[in-house]
Amino acid sequence: MTNIFRPYRFIPKQEIEAEATEILRRMQQTPNYSPKWALDASRVAEFLGLDVVWDSIPSDRDGTIAARILPLERPIEINEDIPKLRGGFGESTIAHEIGHWVLHVNPEAIKRCLELHEQGKDIRVEPLLCRSDTHLNGIEWQAQHFASCLLMPQYKLEEVRQGRDLTKWSHLYEIAEELGVTISNLIHRLKDLDWICLSEHSRQIELGESKLPRRKRVSLTG
Repeated sequence: MTNIFRPYRFIPKQEIEAEATEILRRMQQTPNYSPKWALDASRVAEFLGLDVVWDSIPSDRDGTIAARILPLERPIEINEDIPKLRGGFGESTIAHEIGHWVLHVNPEAIKRCLELHEQGKDIRVEPLLCRSDTHLNGIEWQAQHFASCLLMPQYKLEEVRQGRDLTKWSHLYEIAEELGVTISNLIHRLKDLDWICLSEHSRQIELGESKLPRRKRVSLTG
C-alpha cells in the first residue's frame, strides 16, 4: 500500500481556521461558487475537485464506517445506511472529510501515484476511513475543527448573532437552523470561541469573556 498522507503534526487552531476561511474566500471570488448559508458542504467539495456520493459502506472488523475518502478516485463516500448522517450531522461529516483532504492528504504523493498508474504500475492506496464513534484526537480533532470553521466561520457568526441573545436557547436554535448545523455543534463552536460559557450539567448559558462588555471584564493586572 502506498502512503499518501502527510506525517502527523500538531496544527494550531488559528492555522486550521485560516485554511477553512481561505477556501471560503476563494469560493467567494469564483463565479457560481459564492458561499450561501446554510452552507452546502458538497459544493465546497466540488469546488476542491471532490465528488460526494452516498452509498452503502459495509462495516469492517473495527466496526461501522461513517464515511471514507478514496484519494486517487477523489470521492467522499458517505454511508447512506446511517440515518443520523442526514441533515446538519451529514453536512458536518462531509466538511470533516474535506478537512482530512485539505489538512492531511499529500497532493504531491497523489500526483506521483497517478503518474505511476498511467505508466501501468499497480498502485494501491489505503482509503481514509471515518467512524462516527471516533474519539476526537489527533487528525480527527483537526478535521472536526476544520469542519466547524468551514460551516460556522467567525464572520458569518458575527452576522447571524446580530439582534440575538446568545444566552437564550431559542435564539441559539434559530442560529443553528439558519446555519444548517446541529445545536451541539453550534454550542461547541461558540464555547471554543469563548463567546459563551456553559457547564456540562447546566442549561444556564452565560456570555464568554470575548463577548462581555469591556467594563465588565476582570483585569488580572490590577
